[in-house]
Amino acid sequence: MSGSERRTMSGEITFTIDGVEVKGQAGQTILQAAALAGIYIPHLCAKRGLSPWGSCRVCTVLVNGRSQAACIQPIAEGIVVENETENLRRIRRELVEMLFVEGNHFCPFCEKSGNCELQALGYRLGMLAPEYPYFFPVRELDASHPDLFLDRNRCILCARCVRASQELDGKHVYGFVGRGANKRVAVNSGEGLVGTDAAVSDMASEICPVGALMKKRVGYAVPIGKRAYDQEPIGSHVEKTAQMGGQR
Repeated sequence: MSGSERRTMSGEITFTIDGVEVKGQAGQTILQAAALAGIYIPHLCAKRGLSPWGSCRVCTVLVNGRSQAACIQPIAEGIVVENETENLRRIRRELVEMLFVEGNHFCPFCEKSGNCELQALGYRLGMLAPEYPYFFPVRELDASHPDLFLDRNRCILCARCVRASQELDGKHVYGFVGRGANKRVAVNSGEGLVGTDAAVSDMASEICPVGALMKKRVGYAVPIGKRAYDQEPIGSHVEKTAQMGGQR
């Protein structure tokens, strides 16, 4: 039996990311295996514990020379993955820029500033100011719930709240309606959030990467300058695992 056959039978898969050998298990995505190896691949819609979605494309990598979304592409023996190239960095930066201009993402006025993954990715990717014209959308706000606030102007359609509500909370509070530029997050009550069984303790209430779904009254509980991405760049927690031998 060859070494390749033994690895396949054991479930261990070996491949490379930017020339670094990475070992993973059958069924893992490139994003999952990379994170466990201490290699950060930028992403927004992906979240540990949720099913893969593949909508934002910020995690785009090259697999044997072809563009793939790392959050949905499974690993395979011997594949060659490119993650840190100037062209990929440019593509990711442009994707983040388009997300910024498509919605209402004015960081100095947003209580998510410092904890916002979109903002943090902009910094990490070297985005100083968007080059595209702003859309200035006018979308419905929902402040009907006593503890939660939904600002659709900030929503990036990552579906984290949709998946978390279904897969982790078992509530199916959130979903999508509309198509194209009119696509937006909706709730399962004509009365708005107040008519749903959404709770501040739900995982869906914790998982928004931007300032679209927020808890009321706690927006400034942690001062600006002491928030998650005020201290370290996004992805630092992943890269630190490489210094610990890839253990989480």
